[in-house]
Amino acid sequence: MGLVHAAADIVPTKKQLVRPWLESRPWAAGVTKVKVEAGYRFDDPAGEVGVETIVWRTPDDVLLQVPLTYRGAPLPGAEEHLLGTMEHTVLGRRWVYDGCADPVWAAALVGTILTGGTQAQVVFERDGALVEAPARLPVRGSGSPDATVPQVTSVESVTDDGPVTVVTAGPVTIRLARVVGAPLSGGATLTGTILEDPTVLTLATLT
Repeated sequence: MGLVHAAADIVPTKKQLVRPWLESRPWAAGVTKVKVEAGYRFDDPAGEVGVETIVWRTPDDVLLQVPLTYRGAPLPGAEEHLLGTMEHTVLGRRWVYDGCADPVWAAALVGTILTGGTQAQVVFERDGALVEAPARLPVRGSGSPDATVPQVTSVESVTDDGPVTVVTAGPVTIRLARVVGAPLSGGATLTGTILEDPTVLTLATLT
C-alpha cells in the first residue's frame, strides 16, 4: 500500500526536480514544459523506499515515463542518477533518484511483471483518516502468481537506446518505454491504460 501524506509540503516539488533533469535526457528532446498525466506506485517490502512512476505530458502531447525512488539516505554508487533532494514536512529529507538505477524499483517491477501483479493501492492520509485513491494508471504484469521470481539486489547498467532505457539488473534485462508507445522487445510485459483511454500500452518488458 502506498501512503501519500496529502497535507505535507514538499520543497522543491517533484515537477521542479524532474523538469531540469528531463531537459538533459536525449529521449525527452530538450522538453522544458511538462504536466503530470498519470502514475502508478509499487511497494517496497521493507517499507523504506518510495517507488513511484510518473507519466508526464509535453506540450506536443508526448507522454514520458519517469520512475522515481524516494530514499531517506543516499543510494551508494548512484550519484549520477540522483535528481536532487527534497524536504518533506512529514518524512524529512528525501533523496530522489531515477528509478531505473535503483534495485528496489527493479525488484518491484520484476516481481510485478512475472507474478501478474498490479500497482500498489494508494491511500491518502487526510485529517487522520485514510482515503483510498482511484488508480490513474492501472498496470498489470503478464505473468502468473506461481511464477519463480529471481532475486534482484543490484543494478549493473542503465543505458538509453533511443526512446527506450535498457536496465541490466542481476539476472534480468528490463526495457522501459521512456516515450510511452515506443516499441519494446522482450518477453514478459507490464501493460497499462491511462485515465479514461482504453488503449492498452506496453510500458516495460523483461527478459
